[in-house]
Order: sequence, then C-alpha cells, then structure tokens
Amino acid sequence: MQVIGFNFEKISAERKKAPEGKIEIKSNINIKSISPEKIELIKDKDVLKFSFEFTIDFSPNIAELKFEGSVLAIIEKEKVKDILKKWKTKKIIEEVRLPLFNLILTKSNLKALQFEEELNLPTHVPLPRIQPQQNNQGYVA
Repeated sequence: MQVIGFNFEKISAERKKAPEGKIEIKSNINIKSISPEKIELIKDKDVLKFSFEFTIDFSPNIAELKFEGSVLAIIEKEKVKDILKKWKTKKIIEEVRLPLFNLILTKSNLKALQFEEELNLPTHVPLPRIQPQQNNQGYVA
C-alpha cells in the first residue's frame, strides 16, 4: 500500500464545559467506506479511497473533537478484490488496516493537540515531561 493522498474534509471541536474532576478520554477510528477511485495521472494503477472518522470524547460531557477525511492509496491489483470483498462485512485486511490506522492517528492526533491547547482541554495523549533525577545531578525526560 502506497499512500498518495490524505485530506481532512470536516473538523469539529467543541468544548461544552470547563474540565473538572475525573475526566475520561476515549478515542475511536471508524472507516466509513472503501471505494475504488479513478486518478487521471495514474490510470494504470488501482487506487482505493478510505473515508474515515476519528473522534475524541472527553467525558462526562466536557468536549468532543471529530475529524472526517479520506486517504487515497495505491493498492496492488491482486489485493483490491480481497479488500473490497472483506469490506462487505466491514473488515479490513491486517496489512492495510495497520498502516492506514497509524496514518490516521498520526495526522489526527497532531491536529487534536492544537485544538486541545486552544480550547484549554487536557491532552488526550501523554506528553513527555522533564523530571529531576533522584540524585539531583540533572534532569531526565
């Protein structure tokens, strides 16, 4: 699988109330559709479009971030039929699912961190922190 395009089509960030008390943060990736795509510049290759939705929910009812978009990928001809056949049961073959989800997570998490900063929300992923060493001779990350 060779990724040739990544696009956000809709981004929604809403803070409903100020964060307080115990906050539960859940994230979810949902592949909404997989479809063949025709690209004029690469007529001789098979391209699939993976439409996705990535959400981060801050509970109880604190905030929600939602990202919708698509990934375009060149797929080997012999795998396209298998991918589309498995998709009829909403399954994605492992060798496509892992790099696809990692790409979506990377791109969406970076955007989410920006919105969390702007909306004064806690980060949904732990960030590195510098802490003093036990013997007070410096700092460790």
